[in-house]
Amino acid sequence: MEITPRDLFHRMRRQWLDHPAALTGEDLADDVVVELPFARPGQPSRFGSRQQFLEFANPQRAMLPVRFDDCRTVAIHDTTDPHTIVVEYELTGTSTKTHRQSTAAFVGVLTVRDGKIALWREYQDTAAILEAVG
Repeated sequence: MEITPRDLFHRMRRQWLDHPAALTGEDLADDVVVELPFARPGQPSRFGSRQQFLEFANPQRAMLPVRFDDCRTVAIHDTTDPHTIVVEYELTGTSTKTHRQSTAAFVGVLTVRDGKIALWREYQDTAAILEAVG
């Protein structure tokens, strides 16, 4: 049975909520491209491999003073490519500093190849994220 982009997005959601520790990257292709077009100034906006992404993301995640409480899927849009979807979602988290809960909106483009994520392009509401983490 073929793993679909929807399957992998649902796995990603579960990992964000169920495993607050380091990301394993098990669902990422070795040569995954991760793009963050709205990355904060001074932060990389493109990664060209699983290792490169994890070496950046895991230390960032460890320093993030937020516990993720919920990930609500707003919409999943199919594209003309059956291996690609566009996902609108909201992450809700609680600041471990202020104990205030906040929600930030995201849009992701997810492309799957051979059962792994080959492309993840994520558009983030960086203002809401910065406000949430205090």
